[in-house]
Amino acid sequence: MIRHLVLFKLDEGVRRDDPRVVEGVEAFRALGDQIDELRFWECAWNITDRPIAYDFAINSAVDDTDALKRYLEHPAHQAGVALWREFATWVMADYEF
Repeated sequence: MIRHLVLFKLDEGVRRDDPRVVEGVEAFRALGDQIDELRFWECAWNITDRPIAYDFAINSAVDDTDALKRYLEHPAHQAGVALWREFATWVMADYEF
């Protein structure tokens, strides 16, 4: 199995209640039911205000690198990424477990 973690940082001045952000969150929350390759899916807002913290996190799992590739290329994932590009930056990590 491969864990796929993504941490998002909203751009300066962008708030969680911004309509673009709300739409982006809704798009990502729906992915767990839309993409067959996902074996585990959760996403949520950070609950702490520490200066080093990111704002939003995705924690997911897929079977293997081929499944990860299909997930990343899936049109619903690509649509969500396009939304988030408008108001955030992110870091990610993929690892076997």
